[in-house]
Amino acid sequence: MIIAVNTSLRKEAQPEGYESFVFETLKRLTEKFSQHQFIFISDRPCDKGFIFAKNVTQIIARPGIKNSLQLQYWFNYKIPAVLRRHKADVFLSMEGICSIRTKKPQCLLLSDLCFIRQPVLLKKSQARFYKKYTASFLIKAKSIATLSAYSKSVLIDQYKLSTDDVEVITPGIDEIFKPLSPDEKEINKEKYAGGKEYFLFSGNINLRSNIINLLKAFSVFKQRQKSNMLLLIAGKPDESFTKNLNTFKYKNEVMVLADLSKDELAKITASAYAMVYPVLYSDLTLPPLQAMQCDVPVIATDTGAHRSICGNAALYVNPDDFIDIAENMMLVFKDEDKVKELVKNGKAMSAQYHWDKTAGLLMQSILKAYNS
Repeated sequence: MIIAVNTSLRKEAQPEGYESFVFETLKRLTEKFSQHQFIFISDRPCDKGFIFAKNVTQIIARPGIKNSLQLQYWFNYKIPAVLRRHKADVFLSMEGICSIRTKKPQCLLLSDLCFIRQPVLLKKSQARFYKKYTASFLIKAKSIATLSAYSKSVLIDQYKLSTDDVEVITPGIDEIFKPLSPDEKEINKEKYAGGKEYFLFSGNINLRSNIINLLKAFSVFKQRQKSNMLLLIAGKPDESFTKNLNTFKYKNEVMVLADLSKDELAKITASAYAMVYPVLYSDLTLPPLQAMQCDVPVIATDTGAHRSICGNAALYVNPDDFIDIAENMMLVFKDEDKVKELVKNGKAMSAQYHWDKTAGLLMQSILKAYNS
């Protein structure tokens, strides 16, 4: 079977960690199912590391995608031409968009339903595009997949689909995220946090990250606990965040670590006192899962897919209420029994998520489209 895959992803249209999800899933997919040929279609050259095996061919379909009109042209004219030319048997779209003008069967993976639940967090043009066309994409697709049971329920409710119409492709967790010994943790805390304990936020700093409410919650924590605890933010700051941080009372106890390697992020995650993930919406919760696999307790917001993915392995807060976030930070800080419970549950929960399983689930959805 020849499987064509759209690998031309726009960062602004995807949830936190989705690039990693795509990379790891396609890596396992091409290796695990080496009897099939894969065509990766993009509007620009990808990193050579993305060509995982001999059964992968990259096709560059120009022109590049810079706006919604070019996006539609690319999917509806460039993609069909590539599928015909290379005799593809099925098309896998990793960006929640179907090609309306091809007769080839399509597997549609919807990674971000923010346009349904929280459209204010998106660019107006982006939210408008998905609201206008998603119903048509769902009709065109021969199989539909999404990233969590929560996201599946949103699709079923919004578009009146049946349970059998939507598959759930759960994410995996990189093996590099693992528990560390006390000595290893101390070395990392000395290197990255001046030897102090710290709460960690990991992810892009943008409107969704809700980082200002996290700063407010940390301020309340510091006022009430009088501890030397730090807040580490592993992500690239934008100009707005930098300006806000400069006016923050505890700015000297907030450390921003940008452009970390995956190895560095794994060490920082495993050495954290707790992961605090107050994002306003996400269909994919990789940072909390990574923390769980490192035996680090998690505080997450009760929005999006968090509860359906993390289950009983996290404390849940209202993202709009920084006092609620602060009180749960204090709970983790003071209650050793609660921390032990979260770590135990997190260990069991994270064991369910691995990339081979992800690849297998995705192949099932691809075969469903192909055999339809």
